[in-house]
Amino acid sequence: MASQLLPLELIDKCVGSRIWVIMKGDKEFSGTLVGFDDYVNMVLEDVTELYEQHLHYCLSSTG
Repeated sequence: MASQLLPLELIDKCVGSRIWVIMKGDKEFSGTLVGFDDYVNMVLEDVTELYEQHLHYCLSSTG
C-alpha cells in the first residue's frame, strides 16, 4: 500500500525546487521555493510572473 503525503508535507518536499504557483485572479508565478509557513505563505527566489500573453506564446511555440 502506498503512503499518502499531507499537503504541507508535499510542499515541504518541494523546498529548493522550481515551482509554478497559480493564484486567484489569474496571477501565476514561477520560482524556486525557499520556504513557507503554516498558512502557506511562500518565499520564492528567481521569480518570474507569468502573463496570459506569455503563456499563449509559450504554448504555441512548443507545438
